[in-house]
Amino acid sequence: MAASDILLSDNPEPKPPVVNYVLSFLLVGIAWGLTTPFIRAAARSHSPPPHSLLESRSVQSSVVKRKVLGAFFGVMDLLRNPRYAVPLVLNLTGSVWFFLLIGKAELSLTVPIVNTCAFLFTVLGEWWVEGKVISRDTLIGMFLSVGGIALCVQSKNV
Repeated sequence: MAASDILLSDNPEPKPPVVNYVLSFLLVGIAWGLTTPFIRAAARSHSPPPHSLLESRSVQSSVVKRKVLGAFFGVMDLLRNPRYAVPLVLNLTGSVWFFLLIGKAELSLTVPIVNTCAFLFTVLGEWWVEGKVISRDTLIGMFLSVGGIALCVQSKNV
């Protein structure tokens, strides 16, 4: 058997069913969009405790030390807060899923679909977390976004 026969006889890897891609797009959109209002609410309500190191004379005399240590303690305080850390971890997990997804799905569809899903779930998350009213214009924009994605998907299948 020649090498060219072996290359021609190799079966390509079967493609996963379309439902797997749809669920993947939705999961990334949920991970990115739905967690964002929770992260924002936790960051807004967070009041960091005082740190004695920030009050020391050597830190107070240096603007750089004060800013760097203040930022460090601010980040550490937020990461210790489960109201902030849990949605952040879910959001970052969505990024890992996204990078795995773009390796398998078509890039020109994956990016707009996932970002549209993230937008839709962010709007729903703000309604849920903050009680924001979804305006008529936003609702129209949501339907137009979904319609645009449907057109893109349809044109790729033709």
